[in-house]
Amino acid sequence: MRENHKHPGGKLRRLGPSCCTDKELLAIIINSGTKNLSAEQIAEKLLDKFGTVYNFAGKMLKELMEVEGIGAVKATQLAAVFELTKRIIRHIESE
Repeated sequence: MRENHKHPGGKLRRLGPSCCTDKELLAIIINSGTKNLSAEQIAEKLLDKFGTVYNFAGKMLKELMEVEGIGAVKATQLAAVFELTKRIIRHIESE
């Protein structure tokens, strides 16, 4: 079976995560789009609203859900990723 390299997940599998843009990585986490928007379009809307991933890390779920295409589930997934990232950083800093 041939990989779909047009999707961000295919790019990550083929080239590795460091070759993906913030938008592509967010699209992978978001996973699926809505009736009107692809996961990549939703990721782009997040970046348009907040500027960078760093700027919306730690935002309240309600603030994330103000972005079209981000409901409670997607906001929760993003919040979980950001919390895991903070825990990894704390662990590295404590070593």
